[in-house]
Amino acid sequence: MTQDAPHGSGNDTASLLSGVVAGIGKLVKGELALARAEATAHLRQAAGGLGRLAAAAVIGLVGLQYLAGAAAAGLVAAGLGPVWSPLIVGLVLCAVAAALSYAGRATLVPGEAVPRRSLRNLRRDAAALKTAITPEGVRHV
Repeated sequence: MTQDAPHGSGNDTASLLSGVVAGIGKLVKGELALARAEATAHLRQAAGGLGRLAAAAVIGLVGLQYLAGAAAAGLVAAGLGPVWSPLIVGLVLCAVAAALSYAGRATLVPGEAVPRRSLRNLRRDAAALKTAITPEGVRHV
């Protein structure tokens, strides 16, 4: 007499493998959704930084036009020469513009757009799958 494999063991292996494949699919979909959410959050942050820079530029240009004229006139009235007054006002305004530009650029960090958590999770999941799937078959973890 020959000893046959238990009836249904082929179905058990097939259902186990289909469960593993379905689990991997769900895992990848979840990680992609996380990466998309992270990228969207970083893009919103960058858009906010760009909006603040644009608003600062428009408001600053209008306000500085009036303030520069008033400051130069005030320095002339205080006794400073008509050549030196606009020069001093212009240098001060350039320093303020440089500070605003630096502050706006600080929010636009290119490395922050990388979905680090998703990449870390994908690497961890790949390592777990490598240890769970052996050449002999699927090992229960």
